[in-house]
Amino acid sequence: MTEDGGGESEPGDDDVLLGRPIDETPLDTAELPMTPQRDRTIPATAWRQAPAALLEIGRDLQPAHEVVSYKRRIGRWTLWRAGPASRGEARYGAVAIDDPTHLVTFRLWADGRGEGAGPSGEVHTRFRSWKQDLQAADGS
Repeated sequence: MTEDGGGESEPGDDDVLLGRPIDETPLDTAELPMTPQRDRTIPATAWRQAPAALLEIGRDLQPAHEVVSYKRRIGRWTLWRAGPASRGEARYGAVAIDDPTHLVTFRLWADGRGEGAGPSGEVHTRFRSWKQDLQAADGS
């Protein structure tokens, strides 16, 4: 829903509506914060080391989401999301800090189902277990 209660959300609206404007300031990996940002949205397009595949993770969602926003670090991974946090199609992507070509994703459907392979290669149907796979891949 849009701010006035009608129609579909535009890409990035969930963060913007929560008072987190998009901050396009270019950042290197070392500058990405460890924890979630409450005052701004960092789009993947602002990350200088962003792999092209990360920029595409929301394009096949219904509706398509062009904005892929940074969420936090989990061990040696940067966590990103395209789409809404709930009640809609979304995809999370995790990129290895030491190898930006290594991307794993977790897809969420509007009905609450989810699926994605973690770095171990195991396919998960729960987002929590997928994130635990990220943490385990760090050796923690």
